[in-house]
Amino acid sequence: MAAVRRYDILDTPPDGTFDRVTALAARRFNVPISIVSIVDHDRIWFKSHHGLDAKQINRDPGLCASAILESDPYILENASTDVRSLTNPLVAGEFGLKFYMAVPLRTFDGYNLGTLCVIDKEPRTVDQSQIDDLKDLGSVVMDQIELRLSARRAVDQAQIMAREIDHRVMNSLQFVSAMLSLQSRSGRSTDATTQLKIAADRVGAVARVHRHFYAEDVRETASCIPYITRLCADLSSILETPIHVDGDEGEVPTTSVQPIGLLINELVTNAAKHGAGQIDVSFRLADGVRRLVVSDLGQGFPKDFSIESSQQGLGMKVIRSLAEQLGGHVEALPNPIGRGSSFIVEFPA
Repeated sequence: MAAVRRYDILDTPPDGTFDRVTALAARRFNVPISIVSIVDHDRIWFKSHHGLDAKQINRDPGLCASAILESDPYILENASTDVRSLTNPLVAGEFGLKFYMAVPLRTFDGYNLGTLCVIDKEPRTVDQSQIDDLKDLGSVVMDQIELRLSARRAVDQAQIMAREIDHRVMNSLQFVSAMLSLQSRSGRSTDATTQLKIAADRVGAVARVHRHFYAEDVRETASCIPYITRLCADLSSILETPIHVDGDEGEVPTTSVQPIGLLINELVTNAAKHGAGQIDVSFRLADGVRRLVVSDLGQGFPKDFSIESSQQGLGMKVIRSLAEQLGGHVEALPNPIGRGSSFIVEFPA
């Protein structure tokens, strides 16, 4: 029954494809009735019912409910003398069924949803070629059912992706707006041209972060090291500075990818501007904590440097804001190798 629900076919409108199959089956066997049936928990519902007005019957007297218990075709050449059907109301009652042959509609994972059957009120015999033909027609029916499931899932996935992309675009625009708002309150007396150039660089950073992220499929999580490697290769080319990336493989929620990428953009740009030599980017996981480190080989921090200082520019404000967005914090320390500086961002994995 779970498989029946999975295909979501019960009570769907008539479909010309299935009607053509039942018409073809009736002609092939020269019988008046052919049905594509789906067996529900209390009824047998007809997806197609050639030569029959009824759209469903109760499950109890239905021969299809017996046929789906078999993996082979279910054949009653003379139901009125077959011990399997002597007391069946469709045989003993007014309907007067005499001939019934059905092939199960089997899913790819082995569940019988219903049958393709042919029915007559006169006894008849069948040969192997007819049995093979009905099996082939049953396979066509099942192929169509599987195809419709795949198409529905593709549409559902496309809708999910569209909503996800809309959500991410909205978040990106809100982030750009927040950065420009911070910039407008920076209090610096630079001219309008310089301010516009800074704003354009910020917007470009957001676009760059998204370009490298969408190189992969939209998923709930993403592998961070390949993403960081692509982003840093782009930054290395723009800044004309060597950047080395290493770290631990691992998935992070896609909601964290944008702030991580923007953090790297800000920290690497600052290292290229104020530091010297190769820039090292490390992303590691230890004790349930993600640790992003960006180091350079410059002169190190001034003695009075403080991340929390109100004198720090927009870049430091953005870095602190991004770290807080990830639920973490940022600190500035001398490069452990003895020359240069390091920014360390830690946040929960």
